[in-house]
Amino acid sequence: MNFGSLQNLIRLYLWGNELGIGKGDDLSFLEYLTNCSSLETLDVSRNRLNGVFPESLSNISTQLSFLSLGSNSMFGSIPSGIQNLVGLTTLGMEYNFLTGTIPIGVGKLNKLGRLVFEGNKLSGQIPPTFGNFSQLFQLSLSGNNLSETIPSSLGNCKNLQFIYLSFNNFRGSLPKQLFSFPSLIELQAQNYFFTSLPSEASHLKALQNFNVSNNRFSGEIPSWLGNCLSLEYLQLDGNFFQGSIPPTFSSLKGLRYLDLSRNNLSGKIPRYLEKFALEYLNLSFNNFEGELPKQGVFGNASRVSVLENSKLCGGIHESQFPPCSSQASKKRGISLASKVKFSVIGVVLCLISLSCFFTILYCVRKSRSKPFAVPSVEDPFVNVSYAELLKATDGFSSANLVGIGSFGVVYKGILYCDGTMVAVKVFNLQRQGALRSFMAECNALRNIRHLNLVKILTCCSSIDFKGNDFKALVYEYMPNGCLEKWLHMKGHDQLRRNLKFTQRLNIAIDVASVLDYLHNLCQTSIIHQDLKPSNILLDDDMIAHVSDFGLARFLSEVSQSNLVGMKGSIGYIAPEIS
Repeated sequence: MNFGSLQNLIRLYLWGNELGIGKGDDLSFLEYLTNCSSLETLDVSRNRLNGVFPESLSNISTQLSFLSLGSNSMFGSIPSGIQNLVGLTTLGMEYNFLTGTIPIGVGKLNKLGRLVFEGNKLSGQIPPTFGNFSQLFQLSLSGNNLSETIPSSLGNCKNLQFIYLSFNNFRGSLPKQLFSFPSLIELQAQNYFFTSLPSEASHLKALQNFNVSNNRFSGEIPSWLGNCLSLEYLQLDGNFFQGSIPPTFSSLKGLRYLDLSRNNLSGKIPRYLEKFALEYLNLSFNNFEGELPKQGVFGNASRVSVLENSKLCGGIHESQFPPCSSQASKKRGISLASKVKFSVIGVVLCLISLSCFFTILYCVRKSRSKPFAVPSVEDPFVNVSYAELLKATDGFSSANLVGIGSFGVVYKGILYCDGTMVAVKVFNLQRQGALRSFMAECNALRNIRHLNLVKILTCCSSIDFKGNDFKALVYEYMPNGCLEKWLHMKGHDQLRRNLKFTQRLNIAIDVASVLDYLHNLCQTSIIHQDLKPSNILLDDDMIAHVSDFGLARFLSEVSQSNLVGMKGSIGYIAPEIS
């Protein structure tokens, strides 16, 4: 297809297909796009496109704000002419075979918010001109052959939130300027850095993931890490840190993953780690001493590793450490009086256990006469943070905007934890009624399941990095959009989508099935109140799914006298009261 004839083309999405035949000229079709002077978004990522990075891309529309070429088979160097694309806010070339250096002229793209070059074979240094990226929030350079030192000019990028520098050949020290970003969420830098980490960094309140493993850092672990109260993942393994675990770490109650292995740490293992909700703890190959705790994560041998700490003792049986000397002496010195005391206590405990057993047996028999109650369904979904949703939607980029409603906007995105394509509905809490809409949708959807309801995956109730309340719902993404766009095409979506009669009939049946379920089959009947084409979404197979329960109410809460006051959209009367 000659895309050059589409002179009014604004967005072109070809990502996630199998485009390309591997003959080295798969990218030639992009040359035609130079005629598309209005092009704003170009996404051809996740295909099999093979060939040299096309010089012609430098002549595409200056209106281009989103360019994604990642996960293909491009090779060659990045052309210097890319500096002409001054409107870019996102530039992604990850996981290709690009070589050569990063052109200095890239620094002229001062509107960039995301720069993703990871997983290539780029060499040389990071251009000092990167300091011009005053709006940059994600810098991904991991997995290349970049070398020399990190330019201190990166300290000018005050909005950086995600920094990925791992698996290169960087040397020297991490500039202290990188530790001055108040919005920094994630820093990963596994290279050949040495000396020590900065002794002071008091602004990293949002930091969640800090990974500087397998470097050559020395000195003590900086105590300021204990002030990063949002930390969930902390990896300092494979360095030359010495001394004890800082007392300030007792404040890191949100830690899920802590790896301090392969250092020269010493002292006792802090007891406060027992109270943390750690999913993984690795303290191996250090010089810790004293009694190994038994509670919390220490009680699960599969989640903790303390190998090669020869001065440790105690712990659970699976740890296979010798008993501590104080414990052994206590065992040898048990007196007859103590034995009698323990025997009496044992008898009392047995009596109490028998009493509890008969009480429970009585309650169970009594409960059998009561009607069986359906147990509540446990929430099977992992909570997502504001940071994860920000990352999934490329910073809530306008390129990922798929819809605007009364109380918020909907973005498409990809959850990085498992690659799931999702729709993220972000509520505008400044708008009156938005919070009530969020609560109504949560209450309506938490206990209902139906094939023709949009599947809710999880929700997020948190604060953003400015301290404002943030609420969002995460749904399964519907690739074919809403019924509204299939019935009433507008503007640039004027691609004729004719629904066949059978499709229209099936959609009507799908919607009717949902209404029957909500009205008659739910444990508590639900009234949607805002059923309209824009709230009916279509999946890959054109199966209809009803969405947007922001105005929904339980029928038990509605009296006949106030039915006339029920809300909805102008032009659509709620089927429940028609």
